[in-house]
Amino acid sequence: MDPIHQGPEDFGQDNDGQGEESGRRTQPRAPLTSNFNQQTMQQSRVVQVVSGDFLLTVNPVDGSEVELCPPGEQPSVPVRRNAAERADRERAAAPPVPPGPPAPQLPLLERQEERERLVRLLTRGRSVRLTGPAGSGRTALLSAVAADCADLAPDGVVRLSGLKRTVTDLLYGLFEAVYDAPLLRPDRAVLLEKLRSIGAVVVLDDLEFGGAALDELLDATPECAFLLATTPDAPAPAADAHLDEVFLAGLGRSASVELLEHVVERPLTDDEANWAGDLWFESEGLPLRFVQAGALLRQRDMLRTDPAADDEQGHGEGRPVGDVFAKGADAEGRDVPLPSLGEGAAPAALLASRLSGPARDALHFAVALGGEVPHQAHLPALVGDTHADAALGELAGCGLLSPSGSRYRLAPGVVAQLEAAGYGEDADDRARTAAQHYAWWAGHPSVTAARAVAEADAIVAAMTRLIPGDGAGQASAAVLLARSAAPAFAAGLHWSGWEKTLRLGQEAARIAGEVAEEAYFHHELGVLALCNGNPDRARAELETSIGMRGALADKPGAVAGRRALALVADCSGTLPGGRTPTAEEMPATRYDEPASPSGGIPAAGPMVLPRTSEDETALVPRATPASGIGGFGGRKAVLGGARRNLVAAGAGIVLAAVLGTVVTLGMMPSSDAQDGGSVSTEQTAGEDDSENGLPADEPAGDSTPGGASSTGSPWTPGPSGSQVTPSGSGAPSSESGAPSDSPSSGRPTSGRPGSPGTPTESPTRTPTKTPTKPATPTPTETETTGPPAPTETPTDTTSPDTSDSASGPSTTASASGSSPEPVVA
Repeated sequence: MDPIHQGPEDFGQDNDGQGEESGRRTQPRAPLTSNFNQQTMQQSRVVQVVSGDFLLTVNPVDGSEVELCPPGEQPSVPVRRNAAERADRERAAAPPVPPGPPAPQLPLLERQEERERLVRLLTRGRSVRLTGPAGSGRTALLSAVAADCADLAPDGVVRLSGLKRTVTDLLYGLFEAVYDAPLLRPDRAVLLEKLRSIGAVVVLDDLEFGGAALDELLDATPECAFLLATTPDAPAPAADAHLDEVFLAGLGRSASVELLEHVVERPLTDDEANWAGDLWFESEGLPLRFVQAGALLRQRDMLRTDPAADDEQGHGEGRPVGDVFAKGADAEGRDVPLPSLGEGAAPAALLASRLSGPARDALHFAVALGGEVPHQAHLPALVGDTHADAALGELAGCGLLSPSGSRYRLAPGVVAQLEAAGYGEDADDRARTAAQHYAWWAGHPSVTAARAVAEADAIVAAMTRLIPGDGAGQASAAVLLARSAAPAFAAGLHWSGWEKTLRLGQEAARIAGEVAEEAYFHHELGVLALCNGNPDRARAELETSIGMRGALADKPGAVAGRRALALVADCSGTLPGGRTPTAEEMPATRYDEPASPSGGIPAAGPMVLPRTSEDETALVPRATPASGIGGFGGRKAVLGGARRNLVAAGAGIVLAAVLGTVVTLGMMPSSDAQDGGSVSTEQTAGEDDSENGLPADEPAGDSTPGGASSTGSPWTPGPSGSQVTPSGSGAPSSESGAPSDSPSSGRPTSGRPGSPGTPTESPTRTPTKTPTKPATPTPTETETTGPPAPTETPTDTTSPDTSDSASGPSTTASASGSSPEPVVA
């Protein structure tokens, strides 16, 4: 059974007269059996909602789960409502009719000119901004214009409320009013596509924003004509907004008196007419003031007719001592003076003092909730009276209520007047009572999400009042309410209320020290941010929730959080830790050299890497520049050009094999006993070189003045410090102190700094059978004056050695005096 529509036995109205205690509600009987230790009542509202590309499963226990919508779960295409369906929806969204005798139908006075102008502008497709002070009758004028424009647009008239609503809320509200799409919240692109095809007259009351937000609303709906009602203190629209302005002023004196007569339902006396004239001057002709003044005159008529009838029904209970009606009434109640002018201008406290006890209690709850009046079905449970639902009719008849969307709230200025009269002293206690009631009601399985959404403003107001947590149990009550209402708001597609509830609940849980509930709210905020297209915010909220639940050993909750976090990573293209995935990560290339073996590979020697181009070998010196004369003393190593050939730089096994081959070749003895084997400048020293004065553990670059290594053959310095080495043909060649780079590998040849030169280099590799001794350079020999530059078409001829395979490699140079090319077999 619906918890807010109880049967007669629940409220003590059965024939036996039971249940008439002070509680007025019969407590449910305890179950006869234990049901095998299972819970008989559990919050089990699990609803699946499609939001864009995601399938959201609202789970009120461990937290909502979100995933990509499977192929078979896609919702159907939204269907446009017809005229009958729109009419049914509009009637369902209207405020409920208050119980009790019907209120008199008030005419629309002195508004015919504004009414015709608004209809004329809307017929032309223009959007209009109607500005008027609070209480000027804007809502009544909007209703009349909406009735005149019912058949003007293809999609009819759509009425929305802008009170506490953002532009996103209004866009989705317009979509839901025109399209029938249950449990579907389209993404931004689909939403804008559907809105562009809507042609309707949108009547928007209580608009609270302007500027860029208003431009966004108008741009998203180019085929709609808007009638926007707002107050003068609302933000103004942009200067280039295509809006027509209509200002709504107060009524004239004669129209105000006529309105007062319609409220009282009789002609006014001379004294009452003079009093109404003074009130018109004080209130500037606002219609709301005359509706409330008419309620004062009706109360005065009731007291003059039967002053004891008030007390018999309890209307006089708690009446202030200084009540003017009580002072001026005689024994028969015939001489009751008119209220003062101040009481007529601010009549809320005086009107409330003449109401019944349940009606005044309802006002206490409304003040505690910031002006939000609970639905009439909730008043019996809140007040504790079975007939408290009739209080809504009393409040509406006195002009203390005004319609706002699908609910009622206190009229403008009433909250401040009642707070001044002492109605806000017990606001915290009233708010806690309302929060406890709404927590039970919103979590009941029989309450639909749509009905919970209808009470969203009152629920959020109750939590807002309790969030400071000054009183005992206030923060815990707010946590319980947020825990119960948040899943209902999510399932009802009221996501702005869902977000407000989650944030208020998270703050209340932090104040109350309830870590598990705080983790739940963080999880829900992360899921909401993901569905709204904010992955960074979603990641932060989900990581916070996972950390809290991990500390609490909440395994199901942590698993739900990790699943959502993995989906965030998939959608945003990052790993859960915020890193870039492997496919998109571009780390800097690292070239790590292997450690020297125990045999002692010189650290400054060249490194032979695998061959990747047309050359057989690629010599890459170390990145650390060598200090000294010539060589690499003035610049960094030429790693930039070598990187193009280092495809297999990380293959450590290949590097070790090639290095071992180099060491083995360097240790092989020469067949010429006189020469004893020669080691080129680009080779490493072997163990046999220790007899020549060069230990194997020392780098070769430290044994020569120019940074070159020549330990296996004698050398003679040239006139400029260069070394002359023998060639296979007996012609001397000049060699610089720095190792030469192969022209085919794309690296320039290094020479002495400061003396550039461009000799042509033609490296050849011809193994010699018996190397000759170096000859003393003659004055006619060409000296090296600078680093040779490689030519565009180097020649590399290799002639196989058929006479003696045991002889080591030797380096030869052309007669032009260029530096020899190091060769590694």
